Amino acid sequence: MGNFYLAIGATLLLFLPATINAQPIAVDPKLLQQLQETIDQQQEQLRKQAQQLQAQSEMLKSLQKQINDLRQPPALPPTVAAAAPKTAPPATITSGNDGIKLSISGQINRAVNITNDSYSTNVYHVDNDVSNSRVRLVGTAKMSDDLTLGTRIEVAVAPDESSLVSQSNQSPGDFFDERWAEVSLNSDKYGKLSMGKGDTASYTTAKTDLSKTDVVQYVNVSNISGGMLFREKGGALTTLKVSDAFKDLDGLYRKSRLRYDTPRFFGFGLAGSIVSGQRSDLALFWGIEGNGIKAAAATGVANPSLDNTGLQYDGSFSVLHIKSGLNLTVSGGLQERDIGNNATNFYTKLGWLADFTRIGTTAFGVDYTLSQNLPSSEDKGYSIGAAVVQSFDRFATELYLQYRIYSLDRKSGPAVGDINAGTFGARVKF
Repeated sequence: MGNFYLAIGATLLLFLPATINAQPIAVDPKLLQQLQETIDQQQEQLRKQAQQLQAQSEMLKSLQKQINDLRQPPALPPTVAAAAPKTAPPATITSGNDGIKLSISGQINRAVNITNDSYSTNVYHVDNDVSNSRVRLVGTAKMSDDLTLGTRIEVAVAPDESSLVSQSNQSPGDFFDERWAEVSLNSDKYGKLSMGKGDTASYTTAKTDLSKTDVVQYVNVSNISGGMLFREKGGALTTLKVSDAFKDLDGLYRKSRLRYDTPRFFGFGLAGSIVSGQRSDLALFWGIEGNGIKAAAATGVANPSLDNTGLQYDGSFSVLHIKSGLNLTVSGGLQERDIGNNATNFYTKLGWLADFTRIGTTAFGVDYTLSQNLPSSEDKGYSIGAAVVQSFDRFATELYLQYRIYSLDRKSGPAVGDINAGTFGARVKF
């Protein structure tokens, strides 16, 4: 404040009217220097205050934008927005840790099987093991522009699983399975490293499928009725299950493993995993879309490290003509055996995707399976199936129907009759 009054006084002295007959005033150079320094200091303070005000203004604008974003739900594509419910705001899931973004999802997949085993016809209420009921928790954290930390916990909750229900056990009870429990680091530049329980690299390489009927009809044809027992021609039940005669030979399944996936290059990607018990596998994936065609393929080789078995190979391919909806899927697998013939599986499906209504795609499929040397050497299994799946996009729901025949020719032992299975059910995702 003293500097202020000093500046005012000096200004008045400098600008006194020239008409006043007085002696010239001598100005002290030190005083002028002090005044100049004061002015410079005041200008610097004003500049800093202007910068602070600008920064505060930008911060207020950013906060206002965040508030507006929270008030407004994310914009949906026109087709989705037209179908989305308009009554209630979207639910919010929060994590116990602010650094992790948490999402919850899952599905219920229930079905009814009407099965004839060449002796009697019965109705079985099952959880569809092609894609069983489950709940999933996924946590993600952005560590940098390129690196994402991920976690996943997924548990199957499947009462009376279709792979277990049989003529002698129509209610096997609840099935709980820890499908996933993993931590991962994902980089667009360097690939993905996963540690914990989850898909091995070779698992799903036999299941490439673009038909949209794979909720009930896919390469592992036994899943929907896997627990059913074949009957001898005379009517006696055997201990031989459908799942013993039909296997997709699809990699090492889901295990506790250390897995690495490379980034995709020109549609190609490699993966490998190391599993306990001296088991390991490698897989190659590929996919493209363009010129009205969508195609995908995968192949894998695995060392299951089991008695009387060598390496296991499998692969699959699926192609879709987008405009017509016609699609073709092919899959095959082979398991080496030290004694006896190698076990093999061949599967093919012809499908059609049709848009009859706006509610969702209607998918049709007809498939054929040949299984050889399962469950015993020189045994042959045949299966033919037809399915239709209607999607209801607005409700994330699929309704499906399937009819399937299982036939087994045995080289040794008593002959068995065919099993005919009709299925209807629904899968609802959340």
